[in-house]
Amino acid sequence: MRRAFELARRGAGETSPNPVVGCVIVARGRVVGEGYHARVGGPHAEVVALANAGPAARGATLYVSLEPCSHVGRTSACAPHVAASGLGRVVTAVRDPNPRVNGAGLRTLRRAGIDVSSGVLRREAMHLNQRFFIAAREGRPFVLLKAATTLDGRIATRTGDSKWITSVAARRTARRLRRLHDAVAVGIGTVLADDPLLLPQPRLKRGFHRVIFDSDLRLPPSSRLAKSARRSPVWVLARRDVGRRRRALEALGVRVLVQGARGSRVSPQWAMETLWRNGIWSVMVEGGAELLGSFLAARFVDQLAWFRAPMLLGGRSSLSAFGGRGPAIIADALGLRARSRLSGLAGDALVPPTEGLEIWYPG
Repeated sequence: MRRAFELARRGAGETSPNPVVGCVIVARGRVVGEGYHARVGGPHAEVVALANAGPAARGATLYVSLEPCSHVGRTSACAPHVAASGLGRVVTAVRDPNPRVNGAGLRTLRRAGIDVSSGVLRREAMHLNQRFFIAAREGRPFVLLKAATTLDGRIATRTGDSKWITSVAARRTARRLRRLHDAVAVGIGTVLADDPLLLPQPRLKRGFHRVIFDSDLRLPPSSRLAKSARRSPVWVLARRDVGRRRRALEALGVRVLVQGARGSRVSPQWAMETLWRNGIWSVMVEGGAELLGSFLAARFVDQLAWFRAPMLLGGRSSLSAFGGRGPAIIADALGLRARSRLSGLAGDALVPPTEGLEIWYPG
């Protein structure tokens, strides 16, 4: 099964909204076929492994990191294909949490007379596909908050200078982290200050969305984001419709989504609902401070990637990573637990160990 996990990681970044899946077929103690889901819309891991195994699959044991799917999506269902293959046994790590599957694939296999076992290395399998599991169960995008700070938690000096707190290697790792998500999100303040492109590296074959929280629709048509909107989607989440500005951005291919409710800022709750309705299963929120603070206050935090540079800023007026009012009492703080390594990110090869990077989870 761990070999199936290794294979699954090869598809990291290219399969969303599908999970990463690996598959190994063993006959008489020998591996006769392997496969993994390489890209969204492409053949699934089981189909690839069975094709590689050929006639040797008959009577063999298939190990797969996730329950075979039982519904038709971009590709045909895997479970009926596996059931008709002549396998003697199927071992899965965990059930597919998608309500359209969730045990139906296993039932299909059992009805075909195949010996089925499930739950092997279940916790590791769930962590391998943590973004997929949380999105499927919660009905909202998985949220990674990314912060890059000094040791005392600062992201800019009192004058707003922030280039560069972290190293070139840390910034490269952050761009690689983007590849594991469907979208990256920043506030308009970050865009106006830095004029970023916000693209992942290496570039993805699948679609990647750049989301701007821009309550008053201030994104300049001359910005690198607006000018590159036809290369990679740019979505602006606005609080109100500013006609002329909206038309100028939409003419460049920018998609403008308007909250249309009272309040001075776009709410994280509305943003999450909107992104989910539009097919975004995971989002990496990169800042600035007010945006990170709003997600923290709303408790939309599934993972924190914290890059800490070996320097101190100090000063009352230097900017902290998380803005907003913050809680009134310590009991309302968000508790975190750490992981000592990147294992489980699904993209271990894409996101190499980087000095100063810590991965934290709520709880």
